[in-house]
Amino acid sequence: MNRILMITGLLAVLGYTSCKSPQKEKEVETTLLVTSPLKMDTSITKQYVSQIRSIRHIEVRALEKGYLQKIYVDEGQFVRKGQLLFQIMPTMYQVDMQKAQAEVKFEEIEYQNTKKLTDENVVSPNELALAKAKLDKSKAELALTQVHLQFTEVRAPFDGIIDRFQVRQGSLINDGDLMTTLSDNSQMWVYFNVPEAEYLDYKTRMGKEYSSVRLLMANGQEFKYPGKVETIEADFDNETGNIPFRATFPNPDGLLRHGETGNILVDVPVKNAIVIPQKATYEVLDKKYVYVVDKENRVHAKEITISAEMPDLYIIKSGLSENDKVLLEGLRKVKENDKITYTFKEPGTVINQLRLPAE
Repeated sequence: MNRILMITGLLAVLGYTSCKSPQKEKEVETTLLVTSPLKMDTSITKQYVSQIRSIRHIEVRALEKGYLQKIYVDEGQFVRKGQLLFQIMPTMYQVDMQKAQAEVKFEEIEYQNTKKLTDENVVSPNELALAKAKLDKSKAELALTQVHLQFTEVRAPFDGIIDRFQVRQGSLINDGDLMTTLSDNSQMWVYFNVPEAEYLDYKTRMGKEYSSVRLLMANGQEFKYPGKVETIEADFDNETGNIPFRATFPNPDGLLRHGETGNILVDVPVKNAIVIPQKATYEVLDKKYVYVVDKENRVHAKEITISAEMPDLYIIKSGLSENDKVLLEGLRKVKENDKITYTFKEPGTVINQLRLPAE
């Protein structure tokens, strides 16, 4: 009986001692990787939806009425300046010209006879002047018929590519009817809209970062020739708050066509940027956080604001300085105020491994 009492007392003492001992703090046993933000000059790439236009894109319209007698080219064909495209039946205009030529010959004879009589003082000089006026009038009418006849031949006003035909051989054409369109694709104008704030940044920096731009085509490939911003339109769109920019791209291979779409890529320099890897962040309710390690090796969640995003990287607007220590890996293994064991990795080494497009 005494033995049982002794055992019971010993257990009570052990239990009391256990309750009075302090609770052991949690410490993450795994060694984690820590780095710091890197302060550096870099650049970000901004994208703008764009529309691609030929430097010259015109409607080819008939200048005379008649039946379309002949089509000399095909849709999509490259044509040279002055090349014959369409022939409107010229018969009526040829007859008008022949009539005008005969009238000129008649008036020339009348003028020569009147001049001879004037030299012999048979008729007055006024008669000669009247004959000369009639001759000049007939010559002008002849020139007009020649112009009408020339207009039955529709020729290319410049080198370019023929678009879809709006008429067919044998069609009755009225003057002003649309026949096709012609595009000069030697250079392309690419229009893109820039928000007001970015426009002001552009003007403040004298436009250096926009002077050269790149084009991302619809297939995801980058056009191999760079373009240059040459024009900014006069007015902002009151509904969108944007203003159109126009960049000119060379197109020696003829790859770009009128009406295509793409994205303009603009490289904008950023001075003294605070940069961290994207994998060092996590998100809660649309807000981004990092774990910052204090002097006692404890982690604390800290909200950050992102000013720009690059491949694998964030540029920090607020929340971090270059002297902070940020948990790089193992974010799911820790929670607020955990004490960790870590290895520090230089930020330059970390960033270089993430393929930073630095200047």
